[in-house]
Amino acid sequence: MDADPSIFERLANRLGPGGWTTDPDLLAPHLVEWRQRYRGTTPFMAMPASTEEVADIVRLCAQARLPITPQSGNTGLVGGQIPDGELLLSLKRMNRIRSIDAADDSLVAEAGCILATVQQAAADAGRLFPLSLGSQGSAMIGGLVSTNAGGVHVARYGMMRDLVLGLEVVLADGSILPGLKSLRKDNTGYDLRQLFVGAEGTLGVVTAATLKLFPKPSEHVTAMAGVMSAADALAFLHLARQHTGALSAFELMNRLSVDVCVRHMPGVRDPFAIAPSFLVLLEFESVRDDGLEAAVEDALGAAMEAGLVVDAAIAKSQAQERAFWKLREEIPAAHRLEGAQVNLDVSVPVSAVPRFLDVAGATVERVAPGARVIAFGHAGDGNIHYTIVQKPGADPAAFPGEALVQAVQDDVLRLNGSISAEHGIGVSRRHELPRYKSPVALAAMRTLKEAFDPLRIMNPRAMI
Repeated sequence: MDADPSIFERLANRLGPGGWTTDPDLLAPHLVEWRQRYRGTTPFMAMPASTEEVADIVRLCAQARLPITPQSGNTGLVGGQIPDGELLLSLKRMNRIRSIDAADDSLVAEAGCILATVQQAAADAGRLFPLSLGSQGSAMIGGLVSTNAGGVHVARYGMMRDLVLGLEVVLADGSILPGLKSLRKDNTGYDLRQLFVGAEGTLGVVTAATLKLFPKPSEHVTAMAGVMSAADALAFLHLARQHTGALSAFELMNRLSVDVCVRHMPGVRDPFAIAPSFLVLLEFESVRDDGLEAAVEDALGAAMEAGLVVDAAIAKSQAQERAFWKLREEIPAAHRLEGAQVNLDVSVPVSAVPRFLDVAGATVERVAPGARVIAFGHAGDGNIHYTIVQKPGADPAAFPGEALVQAVQDDVLRLNGSISAEHGIGVSRRHELPRYKSPVALAAMRTLKEAFDPLRIMNPRAMI
C-alpha cells in the first residue's frame, strides 16, 4: 500500500523510542495468526502506550489516508487482526488495570490487558470476571470487546457484550469518545458503547473498558457425563439447571471429537470405558458453601435414573478437573491433524441443537459422502463448533469445502441461527455475509460505517 514516507517519520517522532518498529523480526509474530491461515504485511507497527497516543496516531493516519489494522492479542480466528499493507496498531503496551471497585463490582482495564490478568485482579479483590476461553493467557481485552468474545460461561454470564459497562474509544478522526462509566442504567440516548462491541475495529479503536464483576464463587464442581444422543444432552442440560441452579458451563463433544483428541494429543484420555455418542463437560459454581457437590450428585443420579446419562464422574481433584478440561480444550488442535477440512462457528436456538446436528449431518453425507463431522462446543448457549473433515484416504484437492460450508450454513439459516456465534466475521466470512444478513441490516451497517469512518481507514478489509 503506497503512502507518503513522511507519515512514518511523523508517527515515529510522536511515539518515540519503543513505541514503533519496522524490524522484520519484531513484526513477524504479529503478521501471522496461530493457525497459519493468514499471513500479512505492514510498513509500520505503532505501539502506543496511552489513549492520547492512539488518538494522535489515528489522526495522523486519517490526514494521510493511511488505513489501520488494530491488533490486541492476535488470537482471532477470522483474519481481521492481520494487516495486508495497512499500518498495524498494536495495543499491547496499553496493559494497565486502571481501577477496581469491589463495592461497585467493576474494573477498568486497558485494551492491552491480558484476560488472565483481569481474571486474577478480580479474584484478588474477592470478585469474579467470568469470561473464560482457551486463549485467556494471551487474548487481550480490546480484541475480546471488538469481537464480542464468548467462551465457556456464556450460558450463565453472557457474551462480552453483557460484561461491558462502559468503553473508551478513539474514533476514526482521532477524537476520543469517553465512556468509562460503571452504570447499570443510563437511558440518555443511543447506547454508543454497544456499537463498538463486536465491530472488529471497523468503527474505532477500543482503548479501555469498564467490565462487570460478580461475587466470587466459594464452591466449584466439575463433572463429565456420557449421553447417547444430542436430544438426551438437551434434556440433561435443563435437568442440571433445575436441580442445582448453579450451572455455569455445559460443553458438548461428539464421539469423533473425543476420539481424535485422544488419538493425537499426549496426556488426553476418555474418562469412560464405554463409548457414548457424546460427552458433556459441566461446571457448577455457587457463592454459598452449602453442599454444591451433593446437589450435583443428585442431578447426575436423577439424569441416570431418567435414562439421559449412561455414565458420569465428578472431578475429585484439581488434576482430574484439569484432565476433563484438557480433553475439551485440545480438540481444536487435534482435528487440524486429520486432513482437509472446513471449520464453522455457528449458533442455533438451544432447543434446536439436536435438530441441527441431525440435519447438518445428513447434509454433509449428501454433499461429501464419507466425510466426517467433529462437533463440539457450548451447547448450553447453542454455539457449536462444526468441523467437516475429508474421508480417510481421500484426495484433499477434491474436498468440496466451500460447497459444504454453504450447505451447512443454509441449514443454520433455516433453523433461525447465525453463521458466526463468537468468532466474528473478519476477513474470512466477509464474502458470506450478504447471503445470510438481510439487505436492510447490511444497509444499516454500511450507514454506520460511513458515519463513523467516512475515509474507510479503520480495519477496511474486515466485516463490511
